Amino acid sequence: MLREETAASPERRAAALAGLKAYQEAPRKGKRRLAPIRYRQQRARLRDYGGAGRPVIFVPSLINPPFILDLAPQNSLLRWCSEQGLHPYLLDWGEPSPADLALDVTAHVERILLPTIARFDEPPLLVGYCLGGTLALGAAAAGGVAGVALIAAPWHFAGFGGARAAIGELWQSAKPSCERMGLVPMEVLQTGFWRLDPGRTVSKYEAFGRMEPGSPAWDGFIALEDWANAGAPLPYAAGRQLFEEFVGDDLTGKGGWTVAGRTVDPHALPCPAVEFVSLSDRIVPKESAADLANRHDLGAGHVGMIVGGRAKVQLWEPLAQWLKRA
Repeated sequence: MLREETAASPERRAAALAGLKAYQEAPRKGKRRLAPIRYRQQRARLRDYGGAGRPVIFVPSLINPPFILDLAPQNSLLRWCSEQGLHPYLLDWGEPSPADLALDVTAHVERILLPTIARFDEPPLLVGYCLGGTLALGAAAAGGVAGVALIAAPWHFAGFGGARAAIGELWQSAKPSCERMGLVPMEVLQTGFWRLDPGRTVSKYEAFGRMEPGSPAWDGFIALEDWANAGAPLPYAAGRQLFEEFVGDDLTGKGGWTVAGRTVDPHALPCPAVEFVSLSDRIVPKESAADLANRHDLGAGHVGMIVGGRAKVQLWEPLAQWLKRA
C-alpha cells in the first residue's frame, strides 16, 4: 500500500517510514488502569465506572479494544458520564476462548449482551458505538432496556458503496486461513480499514514524523494508534456473519436480522432511541446509518466524535442530556 501511494514521491515514502519508525519506538506511559469488573458473561466483562445515577451500558465494537471510550484520564467519555448523574458500565468483550469460536454476531447479543442486561434490577440504557451500536439495536429490539443511543453505528451496509466489493475481496482471500484457525485476526480487519482510505493512512505517519516528541499531539497520536492497531481476534463465526451477511448481503438494512426470535426494526423499537451520525466518517459512512427519527448529525470523524477536541460539545453533552431524559 505504501509503495502504491508514494510511487511518484520517494520523499513521501521516506517521511512515512520515518514516522512509522518513530511511532514504533516511542516510549509508552505504563499499563492502562482498567475499571473494576462488576459481572462476567462468557468472554465478556462488564466494567463499572461508578456514579449514583441511571445505569448505562456502553457497548463498543467487537473490533478494536473498548478503551477508546476511556482513552485517557482527561479524555474519557465514561469517566465524564460518571460525574454527570449517570452510572456508566463498559462491556469489555475480552479475548475469545475456544468455547467462543462458534459465536456469530447474533450470538454475541443473545448469549452475552442480553444476559448481562438481565442482571440489572432496573432496565439499563444502552449506548452502542460503531458495530456495538448495531448489536445494541438488536438487544433493544428484544426488550428489557430503557432506551438505546447509537454513535456512528452501521445499519444499512449497502451504504458502504464501493467499499463493499473491496471488503468482500479481502474476506475471500483471508477466509480459508481464518476458517482453519477458527479466528479472524486483527491484522485482517486492520487491512480492511486501511483500504477504506490508504492515502490518509500514509499521510498520518508523515505528519507524526514532524511532531514534537512529548507534545500533546504526539501523545494523542500514540494513544489513538495503539488503540487502532490493537484488538482481540474475532471468532470465525462472527467474522463470517459480519463480512458475508451484514456487509455482503445487507441483512440488517433489508430487515432480515432476527435476535431472540424478533426481527430487528430500528423504527419500531419498544424503547426511546437516538442516533449520532458523523457526516465525515470514513469508517462508517453516513449513508449506512439507521436514520432514526431522532438523529443528530455531527461535523466530526468516526474517532474524533469520541475523543476529538470538540467531542464534549458535539457528542458528550447532548448524549448525556438524552440519557437523563430517556
